[in-house]
Amino acid sequence: MAGINNRVKSTNDIELKDRLVAINRVTKVTKGGRTFSFAAIVVVGNEDGIVGWGLGKAGEVTTAIAKGVEAAKKNLIKVPVHKGTIPHEQVAKFGGAQVFIKPASHGTGVKAGGAMRAVLESVGITDVLAKSKGSSNPHNLVKATIAALGELRNPFMVAQNRGVSVEKVFNG
Repeated sequence: MAGINNRVKSTNDIELKDRLVAINRVTKVTKGGRTFSFAAIVVVGNEDGIVGWGLGKAGEVTTAIAKGVEAAKKNLIKVPVHKGTIPHEQVAKFGGAQVFIKPASHGTGVKAGGAMRAVLESVGITDVLAKSKGSSNPHNLVKATIAALGELRNPFMVAQNRGVSVEKVFNG
């Protein structure tokens, strides 16, 4: 999934905001009748380059959301955000969901739908074009979007690896 080198080590000093992406009601049929439980997928981020997702399951919605938030705090990644957008185009796939994200000029806004929008806004991206293809399953869309963000490369690291200036990376 996301690159290991992008993992965030400590969450103690980070102010994270959580967003509920989807709630799924699951039914288990027993001889005594139906038993309902809930699965909640949650995205957390500090809106400044850090994002993570989590899945919580419980008998009540609020408990499932709380468990999802705790799970999300355990797998945070750092995303390079450059002037409110992403540094380059990226494609990623998870299960049947395929996502395509592309940088956009200032003032464009977040052109993405549903589950992708929650992830992109949580990471702090203000201008981006996004497209999802294939499955619209929110679980797989969230995982594919975070995989795409995890594969993004910081323009300063690219310049350092190539031994050139940052302006030369952008201007060719």
